[in-house]
Amino acid sequence: MSRPLVLIVSPALADANNGNWQTAWRWSRLLAGQFRTQIVKAWRAGEQPEAVAMLALHARRSAASIAAWAQLHPGRGLAVVLTGTDLYRDIHGDASARRSLALAQRLVVLQEQGPQGLPAEYWARTRVIFQSSSTRRALDKTGHHLRAVMVGHLREEKSPQTLFEAARLLRERHDIHLDHIGEALDPVLGEQARATMAACPNYRWLGGLAHEATRRRIQRAHLLVHASRMEGGAHVLMEAVCSGTPVLASRIPGNVGMLGGDYGGYFPVGDAAALAALLRLCRDAAGRVSALRAQCQLRAPLFAPAAERESLLALLQDLI
Repeated sequence: MSRPLVLIVSPALADANNGNWQTAWRWSRLLAGQFRTQIVKAWRAGEQPEAVAMLALHARRSAASIAAWAQLHPGRGLAVVLTGTDLYRDIHGDASARRSLALAQRLVVLQEQGPQGLPAEYWARTRVIFQSSSTRRALDKTGHHLRAVMVGHLREEKSPQTLFEAARLLRERHDIHLDHIGEALDPVLGEQARATMAACPNYRWLGGLAHEATRRRIQRAHLLVHASRMEGGAHVLMEAVCSGTPVLASRIPGNVGMLGGDYGGYFPVGDAAALAALLRLCRDAAGRVSALRAQCQLRAPLFAPAAERESLLALLQDLI
């Protein structure tokens, strides 16, 4: 007997190499033992009629597929997975995103503070599913300098300007190196990255890199910097934690929901001076990086593939 088919709707496919695609691709692999899966950018009624469930990433960008499924299969088989822009922007002003919430049998958030971003009427049907990452051996790091890496395409939500400004504040610190990985989705931000690189010898913008190359750079860095203004549950945080690389992160719900409320590596969103001060402290204070690493290690079990697979299977059991 053939395995049931589950559709995964992702507004971004492999060529985008972003968080939505990484989630869709990983879920297809985690479900492979129990289900057939198909990743599609959009879905219309009549396609794949044998499908038993739809997991739709992004309430706004997948709204047409969500509405089509709900019309054909009212009251069954639909989960909507909420991104950071969904939770912290779109559902508060976009009618199609709010309709997606109402149509879904289950809502999925990707970190433990996610439910608080939703209206209370939806809490009972909301599930938290932490995303997962493979574990990598923590590498020994040089003592000659501190290297921090920031990973994320250059767009406003990622707040790359915070790193640019921190690099300028640290331009005299030749023992603090800053690497920046990501495509310039906003050309203006790309120009700012180039200008920062010209002005600050300790800052390098590496552009977009393949996922494996990015993971190796995270693994080799002393720290990951994550300065986002808005996140639903960033892949790069769990990849750092599972590589033994601690994080300096903006204090926003999407980051706190991944790293925990008492984590010692937060700075106020957009505060380049606070980020620069943390980087100096991590370089100058003995044991500071090790203390952050120990806190991250306590969170690592949340990001285990077996835990994510168990949560996904429980979700589908609810839906089917």
